[in-house]
Amino acid sequence: MKRPPQSATNMYINLAGVAACVLGLMGITLSGQHIGPMGATLLLLASYLLPVALLECWYYRRWREWTTARNTVDAVRLGYKILGLVGVCGLALGLYWMLPEYRGSFYDRYYDFLLTLAPWFVAFLPAYFIVVDRYHPEPEDGYWHFGRALAFRSGVDRGVIGQFLLGWLVKFFFLPLMFIYLIDKVAFLRSYNYDTLFSSFQVFYDFLFGAVFFVDLLIITVGYAFTLKLTDSHIRSTEPTFLGWFVAIICYQPFWSLISAQYLAYHPGRGWGSWWWEYDVIYVTWGCLILACNLAFVFASVSFGLRFSNLTHRGILTNGLYRYCKHPAYIAKNLSYWLISMPFMVSVSVEESLRHCLLLLGVNVIYLLRARTEERHLSRDPDYIAYAQYIEEHGWFRKLGQWIPALRFKPGALFYT
Repeated sequence: MKRPPQSATNMYINLAGVAACVLGLMGITLSGQHIGPMGATLLLLASYLLPVALLECWYYRRWREWTTARNTVDAVRLGYKILGLVGVCGLALGLYWMLPEYRGSFYDRYYDFLLTLAPWFVAFLPAYFIVVDRYHPEPEDGYWHFGRALAFRSGVDRGVIGQFLLGWLVKFFFLPLMFIYLIDKVAFLRSYNYDTLFSSFQVFYDFLFGAVFFVDLLIITVGYAFTLKLTDSHIRSTEPTFLGWFVAIICYQPFWSLISAQYLAYHPGRGWGSWWWEYDVIYVTWGCLILACNLAFVFASVSFGLRFSNLTHRGILTNGLYRYCKHPAYIAKNLSYWLISMPFMVSVSVEESLRHCLLLLGVNVIYLLRARTEERHLSRDPDYIAYAQYIEEHGWFRKLGQWIPALRFKPGALFYT
């Protein structure tokens, strides 16, 4: 295979969205505090979402596919869909009310976010469902099946309902966390004293280390908040296995605090910078390597466009760094973990160094399992199989599969046998 399958997103369009977002951030920062934290965050979300959605609509011409399917708008079918949406939203609110994790003040700004969007959501909802019901080739979707189940009607598909609820569960879990991180990052960038940015490499490193994740968090929040069939960013399928869910969610709060502190505490506490502080060349070189990993990680996120999401299939990516290797974000993130923690090898005894290395390898294994469970899930799509086979022939790490046969790709399998 000489070329990978067409990507679900276009890198130039995604970068245009990032550029629009950065310009928006500059404008909001220059405006001072005339725009509140919530308004600033919503404007930045819109500054990325709207250009990418409109440019994708123009570039891919996906609306042409919709004109071939013209269904008769069915008021009863629409009613079931709206009932399904109301039911799943009610389920989310019930879980947020019931679970202690979501009852603290930490998530107050997320609830303000939901209240701010609620009027727009209600106003947009009828038109969206009418258009989708009219033109989408499969009008009896997860909303319809779940709505009929809530109304105790027959003819529902439990498999469809299960996938529908799992897809929403992904949003329930990740969206609150990512939005809070994002609004904090926006506040950090708006209040930062940019006059000191180039006063030293340490100041520059600390700023860029945190600032690059603003782009990452913005793309992630857009991905979880806007899963729309109108923009072809809807969920095709959701990870169905316990292992896939387990290795994904333990990497995030509140689970990571428990796992990392009790089982994977690989860092002794002394930062890498304290070891190289007196050696300017090594300090700057080491810091640049860490920043390069973080930039690669964020650049991989940019490839997703409107479709970022853990545990779901929302289109196959073959652009950006994904054209050269699978899971570039995981690779870059794990490399950065080693670079940040590498100095523990000289800060403790040989025995302790070995113990910390093994613990960090445990973190690497978790990400390996995340990668493999994602591949097993995505291999239900023929495009992903073609993409994985292309990477095995042309990817940067194609030799790795030859050296370690278990890591070769096999559709539907966790490891090659």
